[in-house]
Amino acid sequence: MIERMKAWARAIKLDVTTLWLAARDARVPWYAKALAGFVAAYALSPIDLIPDFIPVLGYLDDLLIVPLGIILAIRLIPPAVLVELRAEAARRQRRPANKAGLAIVLALWLLAAVLLAWLFWPRGVGLAQRS
Repeated sequence: MIERMKAWARAIKLDVTTLWLAARDARVPWYAKALAGFVAAYALSPIDLIPDFIPVLGYLDDLLIVPLGIILAIRLIPPAVLVELRAEAARRQRRPANKAGLAIVLALWLLAAVLLAWLFWPRGVGLAQRS
C-alpha cells in the first residue's frame, strides 16, 4: 500500500509539473492555460483554501480539489501537446536539483526575515527606561 501511495504522489508531482509547463505553452488554449496555471500554483502554494490544522477538512482540499483540478485541466489540453509536456516534465524531474537556486531562495527568505524583524522590532524600549 505504501508503494502505491508513493507512486500516486510521483504521478501527482509529474502532473503538476506538466500543468505548469502547459500554462506557459502557446499551443494550449487560453482557458486550459488559466486552469492549468491555477491548479499548479494552488498545488505548489503553501496557502490552502482550507487550513490543514482543521481536522479532516484541512486535508480535504489536498485530497479532492487538487486531483480533480488536475484531471479537468489535463482533459482540456490537446492530447499531442500533453504527450510532449509530460515527457518534458519527466525529463525535468530526473535532473539533479539546482543548488544555486536553493541558495538564492534561502537567501531571499533570510533577507525577508531580517527586514521584517527590523521593521517590527519594538524601538525605544531601552530609551523609556533611562528617563
